[in-house]
Amino acid sequence: MTNGSVCGGTVVSTKWFLPAVRGDIPPGCAAHGFVCEGTRVLVFGGMVEFGKYTNSLYELQASRWLWKKLKPRSPKNGLPPCPRIGHSFTLHGNKCFLFGGLANDSEDPNGNVPRYLDDFYELELQTQSGVKGWSIPETKGSGPSPRESHTCVAYGGKGGTSPKLYIFGGMSGKRLADLWQLDVDTMTWHSQNPEGQQKQQRSITALQSAGEEECSKRWPKARAGHCATTIGTRLYIWSGRDGYKKSWNFQVCCKDLWYLETEKPSTPSAVFLVKSTISMLHVAWRPIPAAECYLLQLQPVTPSSVPPTGASNSPTMQALSASDEIVEEHPQLSVQTTRDIDGACGGEGSFSLQVRAPQQERPVAEGVVREAAEERSRGDFNSESINGQIGERVKPAPAEVNRNNGAFWQQERDNQASPTQQVESCEESTWFDVGLFKALFSEVTHYCLPSGDKGTNQTSSDGKWTMPGPHSFEGREKQELASGICYRFRVAGLNSRGQGDFSPVSEFKTCQPGFPGAPSAVKITKASDSVHITWESPTSPSGKILEYSMYLAVRKSRGSSSVEKPGELAFIRIYRGTKTSCTVSSTHLSNAHIDCSARPAVVFRIAAKNEQGYGPATQIRWLQDTSKLKSSTSQADTSPVNIGAEAPDSS
Repeated sequence: MTNGSVCGGTVVSTKWFLPAVRGDIPPGCAAHGFVCEGTRVLVFGGMVEFGKYTNSLYELQASRWLWKKLKPRSPKNGLPPCPRIGHSFTLHGNKCFLFGGLANDSEDPNGNVPRYLDDFYELELQTQSGVKGWSIPETKGSGPSPRESHTCVAYGGKGGTSPKLYIFGGMSGKRLADLWQLDVDTMTWHSQNPEGQQKQQRSITALQSAGEEECSKRWPKARAGHCATTIGTRLYIWSGRDGYKKSWNFQVCCKDLWYLETEKPSTPSAVFLVKSTISMLHVAWRPIPAAECYLLQLQPVTPSSVPPTGASNSPTMQALSASDEIVEEHPQLSVQTTRDIDGACGGEGSFSLQVRAPQQERPVAEGVVREAAEERSRGDFNSESINGQIGERVKPAPAEVNRNNGAFWQQERDNQASPTQQVESCEESTWFDVGLFKALFSEVTHYCLPSGDKGTNQTSSDGKWTMPGPHSFEGREKQELASGICYRFRVAGLNSRGQGDFSPVSEFKTCQPGFPGAPSAVKITKASDSVHITWESPTSPSGKILEYSMYLAVRKSRGSSSVEKPGELAFIRIYRGTKTSCTVSSTHLSNAHIDCSARPAVVFRIAAKNEQGYGPATQIRWLQDTSKLKSSTSQADTSPVNIGAEAPDSS
């Protein structure tokens, strides 16, 4: 800042401009504190000329380009901040926090007697403009040593946790590399540097390098004049002065970028199903910020608690309530695959989009896995939690968890059942590790059984957390998935701070041998007043296909909300016949339920039947244009619920 001038610019035009400011224009200064709150800017301290520092506080109202010199009242328990440079001035909420800096104790204006500061002040702001006054908060614990040219950033915390201030590095006769944390609610200092972590039984790997692969250390080197910021739950630092190389006759600056994990990962959304076969469940999950890897666990479900599957004349689906105007009752229909197809609500014209369901009993080809991963990265993948019987969320069963290690591994039971017994009768509290994954999906064919001498408990006796790795599963006995069995799944994110909470529980079922696979290669062609849907026969028919059934998710009653709870989808059969195509009329579409568990979509299910009965269904989520949903929904809500009978086979 030079002579109180301010420069502005626009990103679009990349053009700088110099506004005409007025009011108490401050002198130009360097190494000052600078914070932004709404449309106002606060500037404190800095060097106005060599050896001359200031402790003035200025406010700029950027909406009016008006400068104003503020005169906050002095603290009740001490003196106001002295003139300084190189301090940190950090905004959190309606308060600014001032720490440290460098003062000049020379009485000669041309002299310079530096004094490093470690004082800590709090400045409360008034609404919109002005400040109330300085205060010196009473802090607990040993705080940072005197320094200047350090960084201080505020982190708001998540889930009701206390906000924190993080101070790193700086200069105090030599460059520093220590990290300090202040709990704002309790005003308690905590040392986060390696020595302090050893004393406090903390992990020394919390700070991780995001650059300079040749750097083998797990802690940034000492530096001053660097920059720091927070993104999400991570604290990032970049560059800074490393020191002065006399032989090189210039300052050496760091070129590395580091980040610090400040929180465990958040809770993931429920695991969803990509594909089911007789011996494999291909599951996936959404990414969560700050997770370095994911722990996937499963739990076999006692077969006695699962409705028996066998030959039937109709695919079974979720029953509707007695108050519904849909008279045909459908129990539950197993879902093998779920696919999203782009579409739009309303409008003229036709289009055709295709998405293929993977084969039932062959391993998924590499290209299909890559395509699925790309769909997930685009956010187009369905996130509905699909029960092995229907899209229904299952309440998590209580688990006997070792809370000291973040529920990473279940406590071993004294009398471990055999693998066969585990499938036939599984305790509700027993969860089994599937593995650790960097990717967002897994083709699950087996799970690990507990071992008496090996485990994945990553919390040592002194309370330190270390990231698990592939070695955590070495030597563990594995149990393969069985056909026709339901398995519950949950996933948790892990990083260097520990393991986050597990996701809600999802339940999926492996296919029964002898039943047809799910129809594939579904296409949707939209006309002005109807939708034409085609599909191909299952790649694994296991006999002659006798008929197909297509179902549509509908609103349960007139005037019901378009956003229903997950797992409460109600379906009606809109087609039953031998053809591999059907037309959905506008009458049906006007009463379709818009599923908003992920991207808004109309949900269809298609299943094939052979001599054994109906096999698993392919679920299609026909993605809708969100800009047209409001008008379409309001029109549908005011129209009478008049759902016609299922479309007959015209062949």
